Amino acid sequence: MSDRKRVLFLSTGNACRSQMAEGFAETLAAHLIEGRSAGVEPAAEVDARAVKVMNEDWTDISERTPKAVTDDMLADVDLVITLSDEARERCPALPEGAEHRHWAIDDPHTASGDEQRIMNTYRGIQDEVKENILFLINEVRGGNEEFQI
Repeated sequence: MSDRKRVLFLSTGNACRSQMAEGFAETLAAHLIEGRSAGVEPAAEVDARAVKVMNEDWTDISERTPKAVTDDMLADVDLVITLSDEARERCPALPEGAEHRHWAIDDPHTASGDEQRIMNTYRGIQDEVKENILFLINEVRGGNEEFQI
């Protein structure tokens, strides 16, 4: 039995924000957090721009595939974190004892403008996800240290 906190990051398509969260949980705190991700309506593939910005931060999510949330996933979690309003609204019932949190993080797919502006939006979303993961790590560790991005 693992002492790690089992966290499911749930978004709409499991193509961007939840994949970023799982990737950061894995690279920054695999010893503390068993991170997984899923979507309420999975996309066909992980967003290429999300892969690119995560690679810029030394986290490879290129081999991941979007997955649908299942009852089996939910049965084995301590915490479900929804990253989109739709995921929060459509989140299936959680098992007794499981906690739910919502991180209201904008959908980068709504970004407009030239490619540089769109990529900057993705980088901002990535920074927000990472900051939330760092706070979660600190909480799981039981500390009150401050982390920097």
